Amino acid sequence: MSTSTSTSERVVLITGAGSGIGRAMAMAFADTGARVVAADLDSAAVERTAADIGKAAVAVAADISDEASVAAMVETAIDAFGRVDVLCNNAGIMDDMALPANLAIDLWERVLKINLTGTFLVTRAVLPHMLRQGGGVIVNTGSEASLRGGTAGVAYTASKHGVAGLTKSVAWAYAKDGIRCNAILPGPTITGIGRGTSFDEAGSARLAPVLALGDRIAQPEQMASVAVFLASDAASFVNGALVPVDGGWAAG
Repeated sequence: MSTSTSTSERVVLITGAGSGIGRAMAMAFADTGARVVAADLDSAAVERTAADIGKAAVAVAADISDEASVAAMVETAIDAFGRVDVLCNNAGIMDDMALPANLAIDLWERVLKINLTGTFLVTRAVLPHMLRQGGGVIVNTGSEASLRGGTAGVAYTASKHGVAGLTKSVAWAYAKDGIRCNAILPGPTITGIGRGTSFDEAGSARLAPVLALGDRIAQPEQMASVAVFLASDAASFVNGALVPVDGGWAAG
């Protein structure tokens, strides 16, 4: 049995690959010899990611909350490389840290539509290809908020709890088909996910004591390296796992 962490020659589809953890994933997989389909709503950003990788990458602009856009994204991957061996469901957005009584319904619906429904739509679109191939790997990006209630606002927390449940459901449903599904749960990480967000004052004050416990901030590359491991043969018997990547925050 191979214990290699290489993903050489595998085709990896990564959402949210224009910046942050998704871009770091794209670069990390490419470094191990994978061919990368980098997807993002920001077409200019994802084009830069693909250009930095070179001929082993293609860029596609996609809205994961839109079923037709997701179908076109997966079709681009199949047209380019003929298969999808690894799917990294990484794209997501923050809420405004509002507590349940103060959250606007439109923000609730937007966060759930992108973070949870979007992850489901991409997974559902890729699964038939993995089933025909006889296997594949899915790595979802959850969050510390997948485990507890005090690290983000209610919409983000609910969406990332949902990603944890989706991860386990997919792992259970397709284990006998050679498909593994796991999730990384990042703690505080340097990304632009909250850029431009106006945070709710009351919610931020209530969350502050828990957030202060996560006083170590990770680099996106530290998340990407765990995703590469989970996608590799070295993790061949890891399925349905929720892996905190938080410097010990969840252990406290």
